[in-house]
Amino acid sequence: MDAIIALVVLVALALPVGVIVLFITQSGLRRRLQSAEARLALLEAAREAAPPVVESLTPEPAPASGPDPVSEGRIAAVTPWERALGTPSAPLSAVDAPPAPQEAGQDRPLVLRADRFAALAGWLRENWVYAVSALSLALAGVFFVQYGVEKGLLPPPVRVVLAVLFGAGLIVAGEWVRRRWGDDTGAATAYLPSVFSGAGIVAIFAGVTAGRLMYGLYGPGPTFAGLFLTSALAIWLGWRHGPFLAAIGLIGAAAAPFLVDGGAAPTPILYAHYLLVAATGLAIDAWRRWAWISVLALVLAQVGLWLMAMGGAGLAAWGWSLVALVVLSIIIPERALIPGHEGPSTLRILVKRLKVWPTFPVRLALGNLVASTLFLVLLVSGWGAEGLLPFFLLAGLAVLLLIWAGRAPGLEDLPLLPAAGFLAKLVLATGQIYAWQSLAIDQRPPESSAPWTVSLLVVAAGAITLAAALRSLRGGGLLPALIATLAAPVAILLLEFFWAPSAVLGTGLWAAHAMALAAGMTLLAAVFAKADGQPGRRSAWAVLSALSLIALALFLLTTAAALTLALAVLLLVAVALDRRFTLPEMGWFVQVGAAVLSWRLVVDPGLDWGMQAPLPQVALAYLGVAAACLAGLRLLPTGRAMPKAVLESLGLAAPVLLVNLVLTRAMIPDDPTTGIDWTMSHWGLILNAIPWAVLAGTQLWRAGASGGLTRWLRLGLASIAALIALGGLAMALGPANPLFAWSEDPAGRILGVPLLDTLALAYGLPGLALLLLAPRLVALPARGRLILRGAGAALLLVWAVLEIRRLWWGDWIGAQDVMQGELYSYTLAMLALGAALLWQALARRSLHLQRLAMAVIALTVAKVFLWDASGLSGLTRVLSFAGLGLSLAGLAWLNRWARGAMAQGSEPRD
Repeated sequence: MDAIIALVVLVALALPVGVIVLFITQSGLRRRLQSAEARLALLEAAREAAPPVVESLTPEPAPASGPDPVSEGRIAAVTPWERALGTPSAPLSAVDAPPAPQEAGQDRPLVLRADRFAALAGWLRENWVYAVSALSLALAGVFFVQYGVEKGLLPPPVRVVLAVLFGAGLIVAGEWVRRRWGDDTGAATAYLPSVFSGAGIVAIFAGVTAGRLMYGLYGPGPTFAGLFLTSALAIWLGWRHGPFLAAIGLIGAAAAPFLVDGGAAPTPILYAHYLLVAATGLAIDAWRRWAWISVLALVLAQVGLWLMAMGGAGLAAWGWSLVALVVLSIIIPERALIPGHEGPSTLRILVKRLKVWPTFPVRLALGNLVASTLFLVLLVSGWGAEGLLPFFLLAGLAVLLLIWAGRAPGLEDLPLLPAAGFLAKLVLATGQIYAWQSLAIDQRPPESSAPWTVSLLVVAAGAITLAAALRSLRGGGLLPALIATLAAPVAILLLEFFWAPSAVLGTGLWAAHAMALAAGMTLLAAVFAKADGQPGRRSAWAVLSALSLIALALFLLTTAAALTLALAVLLLVAVALDRRFTLPEMGWFVQVGAAVLSWRLVVDPGLDWGMQAPLPQVALAYLGVAAACLAGLRLLPTGRAMPKAVLESLGLAAPVLLVNLVLTRAMIPDDPTTGIDWTMSHWGLILNAIPWAVLAGTQLWRAGASGGLTRWLRLGLASIAALIALGGLAMALGPANPLFAWSEDPAGRILGVPLLDTLALAYGLPGLALLLLAPRLVALPARGRLILRGAGAALLLVWAVLEIRRLWWGDWIGAQDVMQGELYSYTLAMLALGAALLWQALARRSLHLQRLAMAVIALTVAKVFLWDASGLSGLTRVLSFAGLGLSLAGLAWLNRWARGAMAQGSEPRD
């Protein structure tokens, strides 16, 4: 009974095919008959219209036997896909003809082009029925198996055999139609052979897959063999009849596991199935050069592998399959086990801005590697060996591409992707990080050993470094050297910041990891120097890595002051190496080291540590940094503008910060229970503003030697810091000014002896600093530097006025009236200021200073007549005005003398 039902089903499936074949046959005969009748009518009309022909008496020479060269040159080399898209035939070039110049086909996309999409859309618009027919026939084979399962009509082996036979019958039908009526675009049976053959391939794939997944008729070995043979059949058919058939086979093979629902989770064998799909498409393109087939195959494989992994086929097998897919995408398109892809590489094109495209095999390998790397980075796995698998696979990919693809200039930049993925995985593996930190020394059982996780990750990073170094030593250039000097050190730094290995391994053991890599980098620097004949860029990069790793080990092992001194010594070592071996790259370490030292002096451990630690340690740390910067400036080679600016600014900032700390420690009372907010006093506000002013000054100093984005970044940081410092200065000049402390408020009291008191700290020193440092801030425009100098002069003037008032009033200067002697003191100070300005005008031959001096003198005269005279009487008034007159006469003579000397352009004489 089951056999009869199966026969009925086969007949029912064959009826549509038979109807289509009969329709095509009749349509073809009708078209051929109409064509023959039309040609016969044309011949009859031409014979009737032609004039009578008079034969020549001289016989014409017989034409030479042989093929017509013109006709032979018009023979078209057309693939079935070109026929499917309606591409016109191109004549074959003659054998003896000179070769035509080839189009730069690599200077444009090979697959994703507008003309290809337009041609495909046009073909589907005209021939969509064929596409639907192919899909329907393929689904018929798949649903035939599913129907047998649902109804239980036939034994499982019979169902599988019938599905395979149905597919084979469709293929045979396609070949029969092709041989009988052809597959050209002009034939009535165009595209039908490919439709039948493609549907047959899908049916066979479905039958073989169903026998394994649904019925368990055979194991993985026979299943793989059946799929392999079916793929080989698809390759053979696609090879003969064009990419349309190959595409149908690939899509059907990729969809087969989803169409045949076995009711169970996917198994790892399906990973091999999708790898076979990718290999099939790549092999077809490798020999027939249908680029889009390779792209389709890789897309189907990547999507299929991902869906199988999400369905539960296993994450470990998915990771290995991604690596295998990378290898397949490199080997098969070039048909070589050792890659030899032609350059230039993608990175070289981008860096040098070449107006070319990489070759298609390079683009294919790059795109697939990007997808595989992203999947491996985002692959979420468990803890233990399986959790480390993505790290090892990424590191293994990097090592493989560095060593195996060393002879392929087009692939020279591919190792960057898995190496960068390995580093990114160290940051993104939150599950592994949490599990690792839960095994800290204080959380795991006593006498239990630390896990090997971080150590194995360091070994993996070291393997990338070693492979890149070998590649660079074999003539790989600077890019592998850059990978070698960055992979392991950056991995160590990321592990330190995100994994906190010291809590699990212990500080000493983790520092030993860093020192071991530092020793390796030192050895690598020596090897690079020997290979180059002298220390060069490669050895400089290795030295930078070694110094960075040593700095990390010191950071782990030493105390705050010792670490600061050690980093300062490393800074000096970098400068000495630059001087000894002419290594400009050491300037990078100088800049980074200066930034780290600045951070340590200000933030961590910073000023808080400086307020609490023993003063000798604080002084040693800050003065040690200043001494290292001074020594570095003496050793620094000429032409190092940016390192020089960094050392100058840091060398000046360190002692300023130390003075700030010493003053703060000396002035803040030891008893914190006094209840006085010293931070809101005029000197407390300035002490808090000094670090921000130092930050602004150092950034402006360094911005003068910077360029591009770095310059604007430094200017932005300087602006923010300057605004904060300006806020403190404004508070000290305004609400916190002791001049406005009208009651005996402790915060408004002036501390210290005259001229060396808190007034000098709050106003005199900042003003003097602005006057002296403003000319060196070349990052600012000339007008900006002039404004800073004017602000400095104004602060010095405020300091002088407040100091004079303190001489008369003592520590509290907030009284609302002015003493008579105080007024005379201001007058004498203004006369002295005018004289000093005249002297500077003469020394500098500055007309502006001369005018300023006369303005001060005029202001002094106005003050005397309008303010001082009202409080004078008797002999005091006589003596005061006599002294004023003599002083003004002397100043007038000095002014005239200075003007004459400047006009003559010579030194004045006594």
